[in-house]
Amino acid sequence: MTRRRPERRRDLIGLLGEAPVDLSQANDIRALPVSELRVGSTQPRRSFDLERLSELAESIREHGVLQPLLVRSVDGHYEIVAGERRWRAAQLAGLSEIPVVVRQLSDEQARAAALIENLQRDNLNVIDEVDGKLELVALTLGLEREQARKRLMQLLRTVPGDEHERLDQVFRSMGETWRTFAKNKLRILNWPQPVLEALRAGLPLTLGSVVAGAPEDRQAELLELAQNGASRSRLMRALQSKPKISPLAPEQLAKVLGSKRFLSSLDAPTRETLDRWLARMPEQLRQAIDEQS
Repeated sequence: MTRRRPERRRDLIGLLGEAPVDLSQANDIRALPVSELRVGSTQPRRSFDLERLSELAESIREHGVLQPLLVRSVDGHYEIVAGERRWRAAQLAGLSEIPVVVRQLSDEQARAAALIENLQRDNLNVIDEVDGKLELVALTLGLEREQARKRLMQLLRTVPGDEHERLDQVFRSMGETWRTFAKNKLRILNWPQPVLEALRAGLPLTLGSVVAGAPEDRQAELLELAQNGASRSRLMRALQSKPKISPLAPEQLAKVLGSKRFLSSLDAPTRETLDRWLARMPEQLRQAIDEQS
């Protein structure tokens, strides 16, 4: 079993409250050139919607940056802990400086703060959300990612204790319980990779669940429909219908049936089925075969 260091856990839980970093103190805020900031190594967000980013840039041109970025000093430069989206939008808006709050944070504390700041927003795609919350669980419990995943499922079946309380505290600020997350969203990570990539690109979870639950040979067809704007009910109707079978070219049929190797490989029941099928061939085709024999 993985051993946990109590002193590290206390530091992390102290940061993981409902307000992990207080940005409300005006005297803590300073302006830094946007060129002096670097993307944080702890940034959980992996994708940025360009349309939303442009909308934020337009808002910044009109009103400025309303919430300062959280940064920390690392190796002689300032690393963004929370607020990379605002930093990118500020550059699009043409700003040369941006308001920040500088904090001395360890890698672990910075990661926790970045995760909470991003997870409290409503424009994360569902995969970044699930990844972020699972990592937050791992940080909270002092476990590796896969260990945390298994431990979550175990905690659903155990008597409430210290770990339950710490998870309750962490999830309280995100409008969701860790139990709901474990039961309803964690399973998404087991879905096929094409579905996960589509969800990361913005496919709604309701559509992704239909595709992921379909037989493997139907998933590509349903995913294409979903990405082209089909509703959930449309996907369900398509799933209930028989898959489209491409017509077999006559040349292909003649090649297969003319192969002695193929015919000799057939077992008796399959050969009988083939003979019955051939007996129903069109009369014109039968006459043509008789003329060539």
